Amino acid sequence: MSASLDFLRTVKPFDRLPEDVLAEVAEGLQEVHHPRESIIYHQDTTKLRGLDIIVDGEYETFFYDSQQNRRVVEHSRRGECYGGISLLLNKKKSLRTVLTRRDTRVYFLHRRDFLALCQGYESFFHFFTARYGQRMLNEEYAHFVRPATSAGSSYLASDQLFSRRLETIEMRPVVLCAAYTPIHEVARRMAAARTSCYFITNADENGHIIGYVTDITLRDKVVAGLADARLPVETIVDAPVVSISSRAFVYEAILLMFRTKTRYLLVETDGEYVGMLSRNKLLTDDQAQSPFIFIQSVKQAQAVPELKRRWEQVPEMVYQLLNRGVKPEIVNQVITTVSDTIALRVIEDTIGELGPPPAKFVYMVLGSEGRKEQTLLTDQDNAIIYEDKANEQRELVRAYFLRFAEIVSDRLHEIGFSYCEGGFMAKNPKWTHSLSHWKRNYVQWMADSNPETGMQFAASFDCRHLYGDATIMDELHEFLAVELEKPTDRFFHYMAVNALQYEPPLTFFNNIRTFAHGTQQVFNLKKTMSPIVDLVRMYALKHRIFATNTGERLEALKALGVFTEREAQELLQSYYYLMGVRLKKQAAQIINDNATPDNYLDPKSLTKVEQVTLKEIFKVIADFQLKIKVSFTKSLG
Repeated sequence: MSASLDFLRTVKPFDRLPEDVLAEVAEGLQEVHHPRESIIYHQDTTKLRGLDIIVDGEYETFFYDSQQNRRVVEHSRRGECYGGISLLLNKKKSLRTVLTRRDTRVYFLHRRDFLALCQGYESFFHFFTARYGQRMLNEEYAHFVRPATSAGSSYLASDQLFSRRLETIEMRPVVLCAAYTPIHEVARRMAAARTSCYFITNADENGHIIGYVTDITLRDKVVAGLADARLPVETIVDAPVVSISSRAFVYEAILLMFRTKTRYLLVETDGEYVGMLSRNKLLTDDQAQSPFIFIQSVKQAQAVPELKRRWEQVPEMVYQLLNRGVKPEIVNQVITTVSDTIALRVIEDTIGELGPPPAKFVYMVLGSEGRKEQTLLTDQDNAIIYEDKANEQRELVRAYFLRFAEIVSDRLHEIGFSYCEGGFMAKNPKWTHSLSHWKRNYVQWMADSNPETGMQFAASFDCRHLYGDATIMDELHEFLAVELEKPTDRFFHYMAVNALQYEPPLTFFNNIRTFAHGTQQVFNLKKTMSPIVDLVRMYALKHRIFATNTGERLEALKALGVFTEREAQELLQSYYYLMGVRLKKQAAQIINDNATPDNYLDPKSLTKVEQVTLKEIFKVIADFQLKIKVSFTKSLG
């Protein structure tokens, strides 16, 4: 007893206890031996019986992340304690995993006696709580001990939201008036009908809807603008009108509203308008839950720091949606809509600072963002096309858009959209040009076909209008459609070379081929998916289909008879299965591991069924790569 008492006198915080109490504690200690390289406690699993006080040897304590990497590694040696914080603050479960580095001897104090000391001696108790507070200042430590978000929290979406069609929603009737109707009369009709939106038709017999008027229109253009209320309503009408099929899903309507910035949708069946829906109706409907309320909060964010905080919340939303079984293609659309909303806010704020652009232009997004297939590991892929101007204005126009692109890109980077390592962004002068220059780019890329220009063409073909004058992109597409009618064998040959660069990671013996990454054997999910994107893009080019999304391209190709129903379904299911695995893995890395996400996957982390599914997907990809060889190149065997 004398040896243990002498030892306790040197150990914090036991040295703070009265001598008679310390002697009683020493008498109740139990000596325990642990062999070297033994894991004696597992984080958040092992229930601790008491406090360990190390006499000889060494404890290595750490957190395991989801990839079984050791994080926040610490070492405890003679005279140090383990278990106090776990007993007090983690429901008696070990906060960390504990490994003995050497043969280790400890004095064990039962938790009953430990808790009694904490209750009886404030300074003894404060030693452990102060130590916990100091450790929580370490951001990585705090990440791993932070309580996990409950399964039912903020971003869960109801099942019906993703399975319910608009035709099942109660709609308001479409109310109409002619363009020549006086403004005050339209306002009177809106009040009588208790509606916040009236649609306006032209004066012709066909009664074509040309726009709409809302409460906000009347406030901003009539009251605030001091307009004459006796003028015809066509003088204040808002446009364009946005419509959607009654067979569309509720989530599709909400995403469309956010993308087009409209608060009202016309719903049509077989070419006829059958009703009208407002954004408020859908967002307050019992079926519409927080992914879309969240998007609304992004729209209302006031500055870059707030936009950054919103983007940092996206992984949690993605993880919960996938856990609820929401399809990966829908989750892609949610991510893309949030990303678009952030970019639009940055663009509008930048124009507000720089002043109106000196020319019409379009800001377009490229690559995965252009295809509406963003993941959580995303960089900037964007470009600017501006209208051609007279010689004396060219330098002024170009200077404005390069400055504009630089500010937008820097702010997006600050928010969390990193710079593109390949330089495919408007900040790079090569990707901000006039329309005529962009046309020359396409001609040159197609004429000087090689793997590098093929990559540039592929990036620019996966382009989507985000802001500005969409007719500029329409003109570019019309130009490209004409160019694609010319002889293009050499061009498609090099596109095929790019598409065939990566083979599915399947060995001759039907095993998944991996490579070393850190302590794991992995394969690259992004590269595994690339052949599907490349394959579908090539056929879209060949048939002059300008949809950007891989799923939309496949639907169009199926309609043309390029792919059978079975082929299209195999490719779609393969692509979005891989997308789901990729998104969930990235979300887990951010949420659980506090780590930068990547595209690497260890097959051993999957179930047997998931591994078999992957192998079948790899076979599908390989079969379609063979189709590329046959269709687009004769020199590749």
